[in-house]
Amino acid sequence: MAEDRLACRECHHVNDPDSQTCDLCGSSSLTEDWAGYVIITHPESSRIADEMNVTEPGSYALKVR
Repeated sequence: MAEDRLACRECHHVNDPDSQTCDLCGSSSLTEDWAGYVIITHPESSRIADEMNVTEPGSYALKVR
């Protein structure tokens, strides 16, 4: 489930629970403390992706602590 996954503090990408680094940006700053979940499929035409500065399709946390 999503609550077992880790979110990157840098890019908000949601990663597998056994990840040591973010699959998207390579940061090692991952946390279990995040809220909200959005899947962005077409970032080039998404207003949410624009607000979040997302350029790659994927799963993202809305709030990362």
